[in-house]
Amino acid sequence: MPFSTAIRPHIPYLRRYARILTGSQESGDAYVRASLEAAIEGEAELDRDLPPNVALYQLFHATWKNAGSRLTGDNRLNGKSEKLDDIPSEARHVLLLTAVENFTVEQAATILRIGEDEARKLLKKAQAHLEGGLATEVLIIEDEPIIALDLQSIAEKMGHKVVGIARTRDEAVKLAREKSPRLVLADIQLADDSSGIDAAQDILELGTVPVIFITAYPERLLTGKKPEPTYLITKPFMPETVAATVSQALFFAGDARRQAAAE
Repeated sequence: MPFSTAIRPHIPYLRRYARILTGSQESGDAYVRASLEAAIEGEAELDRDLPPNVALYQLFHATWKNAGSRLTGDNRLNGKSEKLDDIPSEARHVLLLTAVENFTVEQAATILRIGEDEARKLLKKAQAHLEGGLATEVLIIEDEPIIALDLQSIAEKMGHKVVGIARTRDEAVKLAREKSPRLVLADIQLADDSSGIDAAQDILELGTVPVIFITAYPERLLTGKKPEPTYLITKPFMPETVAATVSQALFFAGDARRQAAAE
């Protein structure tokens, strides 16, 4: 099988990872394109001795620091909220690679081209950051009671306050209007066959708030053919996956609020 064919199924997940790192679909996709173009043009190489997914993510990080110069127009990362200096450290990279993308620490070290011991130290540093994060108000949109309770438990262990659990689009919008959450965790398919995506869109009309979508079929939302979620968790999920994604979403939300206050 050609190596290009082998890496193709992993590209949607690399796009998810890139947008979590940058805080937006547009910027994340621009970085992925820049990485693939670097390989095509011979500026970077895919290590064919590695598993395809590890090689692809290694390519991404190999071109990470140089990618900004390859971006043009609306995709150039010159805005205050998207400076390279604002992109999370290697500690956050290790956390997201292991918790969200399900790489082992050894694989994360290979991707980042660092030692395994260093990767483990960075992971501990990132985990400590999670434990010391600021608390916020969370709205959960989920029609499965057990999953909703799991999400509530994870959020509360992180120090957040769950202000409500909604099973339908209408319930979600009502709670959002009453409670003004600062973060939303949303299932895609809800109890009355309504859409968590539609519910989130309604909530965003009330005010800006980061939304993390949760689905058993992430590939259906990673097609590149229409606007897609910036933050996407795959069911079944691990607590550390939710915690890492919540931390990253709040990281960028905090940047945006600080910039708005400064302006």
